[in-house]
Amino acid sequence: MKAIKPIFFLMILTLLFSSCRSEDEEIIDPPVENNLIANSNIANLMSRTSLNDGSADNIIDSANCLSVQLPVTVTVNGIEITINNENGYQEIEDIIDLFDDDIDSIVISYPITVILPDFSTVVINSDTELANLAATCNGENEDDDDIECIDFQYPITASIFNTNNELINTITINNDNELHDFLEDIDQFDIVTLNFPITVILSDGTTLQINDLQDLENTIESFEDSCDEDDDNDFDDDDCDSCTTDDLDSVFADCSEWTVDKLERNDNDLEDNYVGYVFGFNSDGTISVTQGANMFSGTWSASGSGNNITVTIDIPALTDFNDTWNLHEIEQEPGDVDVDLRKGDDRLRFESDCGSNGGGNDLLSDTLTAQNSVWIVSSYLDDGVDETNDFNGYEFTFESSGTVNASNGGSTVMGNWASQDNATELVLNFGANIPLDELNDDWDVVSISDTQIELVDVSGGGGGTDTLVLTKL
Repeated sequence: MKAIKPIFFLMILTLLFSSCRSEDEEIIDPPVENNLIANSNIANLMSRTSLNDGSADNIIDSANCLSVQLPVTVTVNGIEITINNENGYQEIEDIIDLFDDDIDSIVISYPITVILPDFSTVVINSDTELANLAATCNGENEDDDDIECIDFQYPITASIFNTNNELINTITINNDNELHDFLEDIDQFDIVTLNFPITVILSDGTTLQINDLQDLENTIESFEDSCDEDDDNDFDDDDCDSCTTDDLDSVFADCSEWTVDKLERNDNDLEDNYVGYVFGFNSDGTISVTQGANMFSGTWSASGSGNNITVTIDIPALTDFNDTWNLHEIEQEPGDVDVDLRKGDDRLRFESDCGSNGGGNDLLSDTLTAQNSVWIVSSYLDDGVDETNDFNGYEFTFESSGTVNASNGGSTVMGNWASQDNATELVLNFGANIPLDELNDDWDVVSISDTQIELVDVSGGGGGTDTLVLTKL
């Protein structure tokens, strides 16, 4: 009987231990194929997918592995704005895009907090400190660790077991930061499994349901390089993410008359040469161009999608336009549609107010072309120098066809004019005729009344300021 007592005592202890388990603990046999092992390929892929992507705010910090913690205050071309969310990056870009020929500047109000790839933070107090930290990032569009073409849909739950397959805890993960921290710590746990299904989001917005760890590994490897991660500092190269050739067809069909708002080839500004030219992009791929009594014809075509749409223009008589351009942006606002084309540093932008001729059906056009309207130059200051007398005796009449006649006694010079950018800009071109060539420019409208129009032109790159006042006789 004494030999039996130790065995009986062990049985009693086992029963007591079993009865002391909490009700929340279970003995579960987790599926081995879903065990998440520290430093495994799938753990590393998930960690790279959860890294902080710093490329969204490159317009501020020029560093694709860093992001500036919001809110942050910056001064853009002299305008102070506070960025509270990612929509503010577009606000910065809109200010920069106001003018094409100025020098842009973004001044950060320090101190700021910068978020590193692992979501840790550091306080930065100067441009020099920020530049030194940014230098630790890979260069523009170089391979880096973070995977941006696929994202996790949260929440994700994970279960933690001990070596006896007893469920210890279930963890809910709500964002990339929490996932990254969790993956950094999984070697502290005995057994970790992910609770499937899990949903991932691809770069085009579509979602995939993942049913096990091997499926997740295969999916991340398949899609990690499926998109342009946009790890460059050219914030202005993604304006056509959602553009299609159908969009281009639609704006050309809806707006039949287009003028040249910008044309730059080989660092030469040529748009003033085409004031009064009206372009029509037809659905059959032909282009019709009129300039007064002159007519020209050509062809156009478009292919591709998103930021990779190319537009080929061929107008034999107007070679400045002929090339295969990249569609940079389609911008639509009430009464104003722009189609912006780029090729390297060359630019071509067409503008339409969808249905007007010459100057357009707007306040500026209506004022200039009002019945029996004759205008004179009542003031012209060339960078502060008064040269109004150069235009004594000249009388100007503006025609709705886009021509302007400057008469001085018995002689008349015909030029071209256009109202652009929602009647905020008056374009004048009198060719090489002296002194009228002094008026050739894109003038910003300061004020309009029935009898007077005030205009200003600020030269890019820190140049001078010219002012022009037209007064109705």
